[in-house]
Amino acid sequence: MKKRGFGEGKFNGFGGKPKENESLKDAALRELLEEACVKGSKEHLEKVGALSFFFSQKPEWNQQVHVFVLKEWEGNPEETEEMAPAWFHHEKIPFDKMWQDDQHWLPRILNGKKLEAEFTFGGDNESIIKHQISEVGQLN
Repeated sequence: MKKRGFGEGKFNGFGGKPKENESLKDAALRELLEEACVKGSKEHLEKVGALSFFFSQKPEWNQQVHVFVLKEWEGNPEETEEMAPAWFHHEKIPFDKMWQDDQHWLPRILNGKKLEAEFTFGGDNESIIKHQISEVGQLN
C-alpha cells in the first residue's frame, strides 16, 4: 500500500525514478531496499514489462514504468514511511484498490509473460480511455 506521494492509498509495486548515472536495475534494487527493507541482486532481477502511461489532463504525470520480477531476495518485507507491503494469492489480488491498468497487465506477468503496453487515462486521471498490450519475447 502506497502511503504517500503519487498513487497514495493504492496497492502498487515498489519503485521510483533512477538517480543520475544509475541503471534501471540498480534503481529497482535501491527502491526495493528503501521501500520494503528487502535486498535483491541484479542476477535475480528480470525485466518483464515496459509500460507507458499517459494522463490526458495531467501530462506532467506521463511516465514509462519498467517492471521487474525478483524471485530470490534477502529479508522480509517491512513497512516503511512510503509503503506497507502485503501479500496476496493471484486470485485474490485487490484490483479495486489499485490503478485501473493493473488488472490488464499484472495477471499476464504473473503467468510468465513479458509485455509492452500503453495506457491513456481520461479526465478523472483514474479511468482508462485507451490501452494497448503486446506480449514480447524479450525486453531491453
